[in-house]
Amino acid sequence: MISQSRPSLARIARRQRRRRMGLTVAVLALAGCTHYAPKPVSVADTAAGFSSRTADLNAAASACRTMATRAPCDASHPDRLVLFEVLLANNSAVAAARAKVASAEAAARAAHAPVGPTMTLSTEYAGADPKPWLLGLATDFPLDTGGRRTARIGSADLAVTAARYDLADAIWTARMALVRSMADQAVADRQAIVASRLHALQERRFAVLERRVAQGEASRAELERTRVDLADASSRLAAAQAKREAATVQIAAALGVPLDQARKLIASWPGLEAPALLAAFAPADRYSALLGRPDLLKGMTAYEQSEFDLRGEVAKQYPALSVGPGFTWDHGLVKIPFNVGLALPPLDLNRRAIAAAEARRSEAAAQLEALYAGAVAGIDQAMAEAAAARRSLTQARELDLPIATRLAAQADRELAAGAIDRNDWAAAQAGLEVARLAELDALARVLAADAALEEVLRRPLTGPETLIEGAGA
Repeated sequence: MISQSRPSLARIARRQRRRRMGLTVAVLALAGCTHYAPKPVSVADTAAGFSSRTADLNAAASACRTMATRAPCDASHPDRLVLFEVLLANNSAVAAARAKVASAEAAARAAHAPVGPTMTLSTEYAGADPKPWLLGLATDFPLDTGGRRTARIGSADLAVTAARYDLADAIWTARMALVRSMADQAVADRQAIVASRLHALQERRFAVLERRVAQGEASRAELERTRVDLADASSRLAAAQAKREAATVQIAAALGVPLDQARKLIASWPGLEAPALLAAFAPADRYSALLGRPDLLKGMTAYEQSEFDLRGEVAKQYPALSVGPGFTWDHGLVKIPFNVGLALPPLDLNRRAIAAAEARRSEAAAQLEALYAGAVAGIDQAMAEAAAARRSLTQARELDLPIATRLAAQADRELAAGAIDRNDWAAAQAGLEVARLAELDALARVLAADAALEEVLRRPLTGPETLIEGAGA
C-alpha cells in the first residue's frame, strides 16, 4: 500500500504543476491582450464643441512665423496666411483627412503583421482501453511569403500615400475656399460703399423729379425712368450686402469657426485692387506644376494600386502553403505529427480574376491620362480667362472710368455756373458711381480668374502664401 501511494502522490504533484503552469500561461496571454474601451460620441457634444471654437489669432500668427519667417504674421491685422493657420487648426474637412491618414497608417502597420496560425484541439475516450484518453493538438502556420504578402503590404502602403494626397487636396480646397470668400467679402465691402452713394444720388433725383411732376414741370415718363434707376441702385446695394454676408458665411466654413467669430474678423489683403501682372509660364514650369497636383499624384497611386492587385491575383494561381506541427497523446503513446497544407487555386487557375485585374489596370491608366489632359486644358482655360479679365479691368480703369470722371467733373463746373440743375448733376454723379461699380465687377472677375488659375496650378501665385518656405517648389 505504501509503495502504491508514492507514485500516486507524484502524479498528483505533476498535475498540480501542470495546472499552475497552464493558469500562468492563460494569465500572461490575457494580460497581453488589448481590451475594448468604449468611446461614445453624440451630436450634442459635437455641437457644443463646435460652438466653443475660437479663431486664436495669436497662436496662428506664431505658427505663421514658423512657416514663413519673412511674412508679416500680424495677429492684429490677419492676412491670408494667418487665417490659413486658423484654417489648419479648425477646419473639419482637414481634420477628417488627417484622421484618414492616421487610420491608413494604422492599417499599413497591421498589414505588415504575419498571418496568424490556427490551432485545433481534439480528444477521444475509449472505455475498453487501459489508457482510455487520446489528446491531440494540431496547428497550422500559413507561410506568409511571396506575391500575396507583397501585394497586401504594397496595397496598404499605397493607401497611406493616397490618404496623404487626400489630406493635401483637402487643405488646398479649404484654402481656395478661404481665398475666394475673402476676395468676395473685400470686393463686396467696396461695392456696398459705392452702391450706397449711388442709391443716395438716385433717391435725390427721384425726390426732385417727384416735386417737378407735382408742379407740372416734368413728365410722368421721366419720373418712371428715374424710379427704375432708383430700383436698380437699391438692387445693387442689396446684392452687395448679400454678397458680403454670403462671403462671411463661407469664411466661417473655411476657418471652421462659428459665424459670429467670422463676423469679428477684419482681414487684411494688401494690394487687393492692384492685381499682379500675369507671368508667362514656361513649359518646364507648367510641367512642374502638373507634377505637384495631388489629384494627378493620387491617380498615379491608383494605377500602382491596380498593379499590386494584379500581382496579388497572379500569385493566387499558385497553391498557398502552410505547415502544421502538432502533438498527440494516443492512449499513452506520444506522437509528433507534421503536416503540409496546400490551398489550391480555382479550377481556372485564377485566369478570370487575373483578366479582371488587368482590365482595372488599363482603366486606371486611362483615368490617369484623362486627369492629365483635363489639367492641361484647365491651365490653358484659366490663363485665357485671367488675361481676358485683366483686359476688362484695364478698359474699365483706362477708358470707362476716366470718361465718367470727366463727365462728373464737368457737371460740377456746370452746376456751379448755373448751366444745369441738381437733377442733371445727380445723373452725372450717378454715372460715375455706376462706372466705379463696373470697375469693381471687373476687379472681382480678375480675382476670381486668379483663384481659378491657382486652383489648376495647385500653388499660390501672389500674396503672403508665396513666402512659405518651399511654397514654389
